[in-house]
Amino acid sequence: MNPILGTDQCAVQTRCPLADGSVLTLTATRRPRAGRAEVKCAVPDDTRLAERMQQVVRLARLTEASFDSRDQVVLSLDRRPPPGERGWELAAVLADRMVRGLLRPQPGLLANGWSDEWERGRVAGHTLGTSPPGLPAHAWLGGPGGLPHLGLLSGHADPAAAVSTARAWFPLHSGADSCIGWVEVSVHPLARQAGQPGHDAPDEEQTIAAPDQDAARQLAVRQVLSGARHFDGRALGRWRSVVRFGAEAFAGNSWELALVMADRLARGREFVPRGRLIASGCSGAWHAGRVDAVDGVQPKCALLLREAGPGDRILLPRAWQEQLPEGFAEGLRAQGASVACVERIGII
Repeated sequence: MNPILGTDQCAVQTRCPLADGSVLTLTATRRPRAGRAEVKCAVPDDTRLAERMQQVVRLARLTEASFDSRDQVVLSLDRRPPPGERGWELAAVLADRMVRGLLRPQPGLLANGWSDEWERGRVAGHTLGTSPPGLPAHAWLGGPGGLPHLGLLSGHADPAAAVSTARAWFPLHSGADSCIGWVEVSVHPLARQAGQPGHDAPDEEQTIAAPDQDAARQLAVRQVLSGARHFDGRALGRWRSVVRFGAEAFAGNSWELALVMADRLARGREFVPRGRLIASGCSGAWHAGRVDAVDGVQPKCALLLREAGPGDRILLPRAWQEQLPEGFAEGLRAQGASVACVERIGII
């Protein structure tokens, strides 16, 4: 810790050895949040990398059992790393945990590791090739033979074992490029601290992350899930969640019902189909469990008839029931799939 910063603010440093033999220094500072973002990152001359660092830290926090947003953590690199270098990711995660008191600070800590699954606590590897000679015993290298998951930092089990992940699909109609897209929800149990001194119930939207999405869609995802969980009655304040979409580009809001159903499957609130769960629908009142109609009934039904397979369960808005093409349900049944037109979410 750095005592110069006083009682309301402290800092720690971690260092990241690179493949070229140089070392990056990462500084993490904690201060009262005072209405600011919970994580702020800075990289010299590289705002995109700073955004990536912020995403890494936020995703890694999803594996923490508690949620405390009273402080802001500011992370910065002393210089811009070489293009493609990702070893700093583990150093950022460790610095964030040490400065918040979740890990004991280790002066001069060296760390190199990266992951595409920080929300599951997994560390895929490091960027040093074979372990270079002369690394101190307290250095952390990510991956097999080093630090395979964040739970080991505290002697705990792999946090991915506590993560439940489910996926749902939704039809994407865009002319000749029509296809079935997907949305995936991963939830991690959140220790309930509401009512304890100094701990208020967390804002549900702050516990939901949607990496790689623009600000508008991130906000839409958080509002949809918060509203649908409100309808569950006792689902708020219990999960930290990450939402990922497939690579297909899309617009509109017909993905909302698929998102809600994937979340319900991940939280054990829905029967699991034998095949895929495919849904199309939106809502102006998810907090009431209502499912509203979306556009494109005819082309989307044609797409579903082409793409449906054995065991698939298809959910469509009740408002579509009178507009379904003739023989649509029979055609799906012949392919081993089923269809239901729903006006509310629930056990479907």
